[in-house]
Amino acid sequence: MPKIKEQRMEELPKLNNTLVYTEFSKENPPPRGKWNTEVFDKEQPIVLELACGKGEYSIGLAEIEPDKNYVGVDVKGNRLWVGAKEALEKGLENVRYFRSYIDHLDLYFGENEVDEAWIVFSDPYLKKKRKRLTHPKFLKLYRKVMKPGSVIHLKTDSDVLYEYTKEIIQKEDLELITDEPDVHKNLPEDPKLSIRTYYENIHIENGKTIKYLSFKL
Repeated sequence: MPKIKEQRMEELPKLNNTLVYTEFSKENPPPRGKWNTEVFDKEQPIVLELACGKGEYSIGLAEIEPDKNYVGVDVKGNRLWVGAKEALEKGLENVRYFRSYIDHLDLYFGENEVDEAWIVFSDPYLKKKRKRLTHPKFLKLYRKVMKPGSVIHLKTDSDVLYEYTKEIIQKEDLELITDEPDVHKNLPEDPKLSIRTYYENIHIENGKTIKYLSFKL
């Protein structure tokens, strides 16, 4: 591992806006059901950004909606460090970063504790459908921690993930709220959809169209 990554991994658990739970420990129990009382300073609706990478979207959303608490979830600590440091530098008190595996969410969040979720440019796993974050396996997991009727947002450059998710929404008989095949052309004034990550800018430069779906769980 490069030295800079080692330094970031060592520093990550020491950042006061970051929690690290790559292993479940009874000696160090997670704040399950207590995010708004033990982790955040203010009790507000909790929104997850799943597979958040460098946390750019969590930061952008938190700046737009200070009346919500955002948690960026990813297992890659080197990337999380980047977002966590930026959030601290900006003084954002409604953003936290959580290093953990997404398929363990129900160990770390309580029933009905989460109000909303964003999935932004996640890996489409072209050959492994079960790893896609909108696969029914994950939707079942989200239901364990999210309130009934909570909204899930998907923003992607992948035609495969976009079409697959529409199929799942139909098969699961979920309520589709928004289906937009070209975000920046047709919804340029939406402040939340106008947030651009580093990789999104690369996708756009490469001529890819950004798609967006939102639906109720």
